[in-house]
Amino acid sequence: MRCALRDDLHGLLGSEPTDPVLVGLVDALCASDRPESIIVWKRSPKVQALLSGMGDGTIHVTHEGLDAVSSKQAEHLRALLQHHGLLPQRDPYLPRFEQWIAAKLEGLPDEVRQPVRHFAIWHHLRRIRAKAAAGASTRGPVHSAKQEITETVKFLVWLHGTYQRTAAACTQQDVDEWLAAGPTTRTAIRTFFVVAKKSRLNTAVTVQHRSAKSSPSLSQDQRLAWIHELLTGTSESRPYRVAGMLLLLYAQPLVKVVTFPTSIVDDSDTGMSITLGAHPTDVPEPFASLIREHLAARPNLRTGAGTESPWMFPSTLAGRHLHPNTVMDRLRDLGVDLLGARNRAIGELVLECPPSIVAEALGYSAQVAFLHAHKAAEPWARYAGRSVRSP
Repeated sequence: MRCALRDDLHGLLGSEPTDPVLVGLVDALCASDRPESIIVWKRSPKVQALLSGMGDGTIHVTHEGLDAVSSKQAEHLRALLQHHGLLPQRDPYLPRFEQWIAAKLEGLPDEVRQPVRHFAIWHHLRRIRAKAAAGASTRGPVHSAKQEITETVKFLVWLHGTYQRTAAACTQQDVDEWLAAGPTTRTAIRTFFVVAKKSRLNTAVTVQHRSAKSSPSLSQDQRLAWIHELLTGTSESRPYRVAGMLLLLYAQPLVKVVTFPTSIVDDSDTGMSITLGAHPTDVPEPFASLIREHLAARPNLRTGAGTESPWMFPSTLAGRHLHPNTVMDRLRDLGVDLLGARNRAIGELVLECPPSIVAEALGYSAQVAFLHAHKAAEPWARYAGRSVRSP
């Protein structure tokens, strides 16, 4: 079967390839532990067109070449090529953000486009490129930047259409009117005016930082009901139940949960522990059994990667973990209030242990743990300034 697969791939590529990248790609696909899955995958007309284009040179086997034919099939091949070292690793969010900026600016009047372009490129894009170069995750910064740019575009379009004024001529009254007449998301224009003041584009406007008046939180009864549902119910598949339990039991943000490697779990004769922060934390039954079942049968391990995935939650893309939005959407669709669940979980934990110990165990800062302890109205101030460490 592997010989037949290799012949089929050579046929789609036009001939036996000489390009080292394509040679490596064929070898990687043929080395799959389930070659029949690759045979099914390559029957897709889109996959065949992609491989044919790579074979005849119309699609360059580079990041830029795959960007030009953006598709799920191209992303799957990109992941394989990166995983096997045939293409260099690249931040997945930065190039999409660059394309998003170009699309966002298209069609805007010059009076709006120029200040937005400066804000998007010289403030946000430059900062995110620096993060990507340093190896930091850019998912969160890109998400925040998109929201700030979008709200800025909405405001400047409104300002131009309503009062025929530009960002430079904008008044405090204009901003106050805009903020008062819409949702709280409009306060995202604050960063634009901070940048405008620094560049002296507009020094007359100030947008105050908005603090949330309240933090959503489940009741403890609701939290316990969700724990029971995820441990014993059948409303969701096992990987998402495990992810949800890490949120509900240990207050772990899902953007962090999806990046957990299997190595954080230590399962021995004396029980299971999981390292989320500075030291291991016990995993009680029956959650420990649920984790064992999940680790023994993780999905998405046959992606053509040819090696065992290190992630607790592997993606369908070779060598990658699940996207956080995938897990978030599944649990939201189930009815879980994600932020409320996290707030309640950490709130309950700081009722049981000093915040400093909770912070170390869960990977939180001491400031965050003490803030939740304060909200829970517990007199943990006596622990401030002490460095309490697990024995």
